[in-house]
Amino acid sequence: MRTFRGGVHPPERKELSKDAPIERLPLPEVLYIPLSQHTGAPAKPLVKKKDKVKRGTKIGEIQGFISANVHSPVSGTVKGIGPWYHPLGKKQDVVIIEVEGDEPEEGVGEERDVDKLSKEELVEAVKEAGIVGLGGAAFPTHVKLSPPKPIDTVILNGAECEPYLTSDYRIMMEMPEKVIEGARIIKRILEPERVIVGIEDNKPDAAERIKEVAARENWIEVVLLKTKYPQGSEKQLIYALTGRQVPSGGLPFDVGVLVQNVGTCVAIYEAVRYKKPLYERVVTVTGGVNEPKNLMVPIGTPVKNLIDYAGGAKGEIGKVIFGGPMMGLAQLSLDVPVIKGTSGVLVQLKQEVFAGEERGCIRCASCVDVCPMGLVPVMMANVIEAGKHEMAEKLGVLDCIECGCCAYVCPTKRNLVQYFKYAKREIIKKKKKG
Repeated sequence: MRTFRGGVHPPERKELSKDAPIERLPLPEVLYIPLSQHTGAPAKPLVKKKDKVKRGTKIGEIQGFISANVHSPVSGTVKGIGPWYHPLGKKQDVVIIEVEGDEPEEGVGEERDVDKLSKEELVEAVKEAGIVGLGGAAFPTHVKLSPPKPIDTVILNGAECEPYLTSDYRIMMEMPEKVIEGARIIKRILEPERVIVGIEDNKPDAAERIKEVAARENWIEVVLLKTKYPQGSEKQLIYALTGRQVPSGGLPFDVGVLVQNVGTCVAIYEAVRYKKPLYERVVTVTGGVNEPKNLMVPIGTPVKNLIDYAGGAKGEIGKVIFGGPMMGLAQLSLDVPVIKGTSGVLVQLKQEVFAGEERGCIRCASCVDVCPMGLVPVMMANVIEAGKHEMAEKLGVLDCIECGCCAYVCPTKRNLVQYFKYAKREIIKKKKKG
């Protein structure tokens, strides 16, 4: 079974929502659509207060090389533009839309003959639709599809290794044809020698669904991966499937590989074939809710709407996390909106939240054993505590993928990932100052 060095095996808890088919969340009364919901520069607003918009109307435009367009998921009236709660913590500008319906913008939904489009037109369609990576990183997809080096291997990421999350699983179960058609478009653009779908072996039925569709083709492989966290991380996935190691400070294209999430493949297909912008996505709502669900959610919907639709919380809420428990981000408010990178909403009840204090390191080296990047977390944390960020950089802190394996196994509950995030910010800040 394909795998990588290190990693952990946290309880999966996917049984809570894996059998819940994708439902469409009813439209909220108001949407709060951030102009920054992707890696890179925020989109430039194209609307103003009192403007009328429709479903698919472009409301934010790309600024700079790494950026992405933003579109309205509904028809309605712009109530204003200003700071609002954001999943990354700091308030950021959003377009506030009072929802009046879902009438589409002219051209949205119009079917096109994909085979008649050139490579440049395919990439332009992806760019216009504002597609970003839906696995969490939210890197603009049109940039990723224009690599500076040749690509010989494309990997479709169906691992979904985070506990609790099942949105990718449901996409593979319910939309396998769209996953493969999205892969076909990527193949036309990049002309790789291999296209591989990597799926963890705890999802055998999803693997069979993809295999059924892929069997009609002779250019795509479906490979089962050992179930282990963080198998879905790009560098670990590339190593497990190809044996190639992305160099320190490098990117997948440095070893001739491009990785796309299976949900992103669906978005690519719908954008190219039907001119559908990325204005909605599948989100798992799970944990301490009465009815865990997988929902198709309009971008900009407040998280409280999702929790209410999932039957509400089972008790007093301790934390609401966007993403999974390992790499997800705890939120400050139930008014924070879903963005393009929101794969899941995990509700933790008050009694489930660890409230103890971290203790001193006992030098057990458990963190070293599980680090999938081959780093020495204990040494990095110690020098960071001492304010020696340059030494932390020499020890490889910039290569940390912030997966949380080290903190998960630490018997003294040290906040190791927080140390590494802080040090990375300080190192990058210093580099920018020159």
